Amino acid sequence: MLVQLAIRDIVLIDRLDLAFATGLTVLTGETGAGKSILLDAFSLALGGRGDGGLVRHGQPQGQVTAVFDLAAGHAARAVLRANDIADDGDLILRRVQMADGRTRAFVNDQPVSVQVLRATGAALVEIHGQHDDRALTDAASHRALLDAFGGLEGLAADVAGRHGAWRRATQTLAQHRARMEKARAEGDWLRHAVEELSKLAVRPGEELVLAERRTGMMQAEKIAVDLKEAHEGVAGSASPTPGLASVIRRLERRGAQVPRLVEPAIAALDQALNALEEARIALETALGEANFDPAELERVEERLFALRAAARKFDVAVDGLPVLAQRYAGELAALDEGEGHLSALETAERAARQSYEAAAQELSARRHAAAQALDAAVNAELPPLKLDRARFTTQLQSDKAFAAPEGFDRAEFWVQTNPGTRPGPMMKVASGGELSRFMLALKVALADRGSAPTLVFDEIDSGVGGAVADAIGLRLARLAERVQVVNVTHAPQVAARAASHFLISKEAQAAGEAERVATRVVALDAPRRREEIARMLAGAHVTDEARAAADRLLQAR
Repeated sequence: MLVQLAIRDIVLIDRLDLAFATGLTVLTGETGAGKSILLDAFSLALGGRGDGGLVRHGQPQGQVTAVFDLAAGHAARAVLRANDIADDGDLILRRVQMADGRTRAFVNDQPVSVQVLRATGAALVEIHGQHDDRALTDAASHRALLDAFGGLEGLAADVAGRHGAWRRATQTLAQHRARMEKARAEGDWLRHAVEELSKLAVRPGEELVLAERRTGMMQAEKIAVDLKEAHEGVAGSASPTPGLASVIRRLERRGAQVPRLVEPAIAALDQALNALEEARIALETALGEANFDPAELERVEERLFALRAAARKFDVAVDGLPVLAQRYAGELAALDEGEGHLSALETAERAARQSYEAAAQELSARRHAAAQALDAAVNAELPPLKLDRARFTTQLQSDKAFAAPEGFDRAEFWVQTNPGTRPGPMMKVASGGELSRFMLALKVALADRGSAPTLVFDEIDSGVGGAVADAIGLRLARLAERVQVVNVTHAPQVAARAASHFLISKEAQAAGEAERVATRVVALDAPRRREEIARMLAGAHVTDEARAAADRLLQAR
């Protein structure tokens, strides 16, 4: 509920601090005293349209602060948490209006956008008046109000959840179908590719091995001639090995005679023979390797060319062919498995749709029942409000073509102001005074269901008096037993039923050589309240009869 409202430098208000209580609060005063200014300032704090003309003349800026005391689980706190705003303790909305038209918004002293301020304010306060185009006159909110009246919020949330599950199942099915269509179009090519790559059976690193083998065999013929000549010189008829061996034997026979001279020579010659033998072995090994088979070269070249041709065809490196073959095989397997999976997804989507439709159908049936009950409750409130020939109806259209998270119902509140006239949407058919009373009857029927914690009514008793004004006051008082109600009124019958009473007036102020006017708001005690109600009854000259009538109104409440 609203607990405090502070206004600084807004139009005729220089400084104003008001404390609000539970129940019904009324604001009264002479026409032009500033009641509309007060509501405009309050609307500004709730995220209403800013205007530099609201700033008090001569001031650079104005400011409005509204403080609310809310339960921990109130919807407004969810708005704060969604925007990372601390929500401990009281909730404080503040709007600064600059004279140049700019505004700044704050929630709990944290700067926010006007959109966040407006969303928060909408969860806290509803303002209803003869020319109000929001709240109950907004057809977009009528279905939610009907659900609140019928206690259907839980079922509506379940329907929304099932609709989300159906939507996700539909999206999954559509995505899989798209993949399947693409896979089917590529299926023949994919099967051919898998078969070709499987036959090719590329091994990792095979291209490098084959390329090196091919290069080696192509160079072998040129190298073989030189190897043969070298081998002939080391191991052929011209080899020095036999002669060196004969020399060593002769020297060994002389070695006993002069060992000091012979043994070094023998050791050196032995090393030469060993080196020649190692050279022979190496040359024979090289000749063996160089002695290749031309058919083998042809096979190597054919394999290498096949690998590189496949790489060009599939636009990958040769070493990437094994990975590509594995991926294609997986896609082909997925294509085969996808047909079965498609059937399972179709079954799941159908089950999700049927689940949603069953819940939506139940919700629709219960909405129709709630609509009848709401119509009866509202129409029961109309005769005392001088709308005894009027009718209120909830137009509820149900069609599966409307399927949405909210079900497949569309709701709008219609009225018929007189028999024989064409019924239509409440906002279009009812006049200003009628609209206010229709909204009051609807709010009384809804009570604390689907309502903000604070309701503001702006002169909904305009143009009525006597028994009708008393009926309006009675209903406002009943409504105030469940939510906080603030009402701007000219009807003494309404003012007498309030728990709190504020008087709005203008007061002249001296400002240097010029005289300025300021709006003042004071809380009335019992004697002053009696006098104000008497003024509302009698006019400018308050008589004892008016005071007696005021006493009777106050005692009757």
